[in-house]
Amino acid sequence: MELRDDRGIAVIGGGLAGAVLAWRLTRMGHPVTVLTGGATVARDATAISGGLVRAFETDPLAATAAALSLAELRADAGLRELAGYREFGSSYLLPPGSTEAAIRPVLDLVGELLPGAAELMDAAELKAFRGLPPGILAVVEPAAGCLSPARLRAGLLAAVEAVGGTVRAEAVTALAPDGELRTAARGGERFRAVVVAAGPWTPRLLRSWGLPDQGLRAKQIQYTLGGTSQLPPGMGAFVDETSGLYGRPDGPHRMLLGLPTDRWDMDPGALTPLPELATQVAACAAERLGLADWPGPDARTATAADCWAPPGGPAGLLLRRLLPHGPLFTFTGGTGGAAKTVLANSRDAATMLVEAFPAS
Repeated sequence: MELRDDRGIAVIGGGLAGAVLAWRLTRMGHPVTVLTGGATVARDATAISGGLVRAFETDPLAATAAALSLAELRADAGLRELAGYREFGSSYLLPPGSTEAAIRPVLDLVGELLPGAAELMDAAELKAFRGLPPGILAVVEPAAGCLSPARLRAGLLAAVEAVGGTVRAEAVTALAPDGELRTAARGGERFRAVVVAAGPWTPRLLRSWGLPDQGLRAKQIQYTLGGTSQLPPGMGAFVDETSGLYGRPDGPHRMLLGLPTDRWDMDPGALTPLPELATQVAACAAERLGLADWPGPDARTATAADCWAPPGGPAGLLLRRLLPHGPLFTFTGGTGGAAKTVLANSRDAATMLVEAFPAS
């Protein structure tokens, strides 16, 4: 088959990051082809993500992206509907030793971008939590909540196609530094720019194509969804940095709860749940939240992998140039929390791409 020059942008990967980036590019009038690959989406991070959305993050850059993303979501009723957004508030319990003086600049930044979004308070005032170390501070956000990354992905990929973009369920078998990619179905195609947004598959794919993996790493994530008769009134989403426990409600008598794993560089398509971690989550839920009957007989444990950026460099979901020169980029590294920042991060990434590779 002849090599074609489509002169548009190819996005390799059909997870949340790739879908939102492609949607941004089409809204800017740029031709886009999304190659969603051969991975089973039922097992990817987008499919199982809890979708926690809030404005506050301890890192100023992440807080900026999170606040801007939440502001866009709150301002766009159509986007909220597409994402299945639910608002139930959140609490972020800061690590021991955190002080108001240290956290105030980030709170002020969030307040400028989204007035009234976040309030600092003594975590002892949060009656849902038990056994907290003394002096713990918490950031409370009444307007935070969660969205469905899987639902948002599906809606935005449909929107890409609706305006003339292309979405193909094909796996890329080779990618060259000049932007030529190959698939089994179509042979070689050359694009103006290529963005690898394949989440935890990204480092493995890059290495298989003979390209640098940028130090990106896949890490297993896991949570359990279970029932309880003891759900505290008004319980919203939370992150407890004193124990590692995180979660959100999933209806009047159900909670999604999890703890971080230490499983790195796993095969994203061949993960199995960690029973010992599920047991630790249940013990932590009983100790920290008083949920002695959680998760109950109908519990379900979900696991997937997500992509982490290397330490020492810019963290989070960012557009990263793959080689010093040329049209190859990655757009991943959201460390399990890309749902909070993907709207703002994708806007920045799409703007950079369109400015560097304008449509002809």
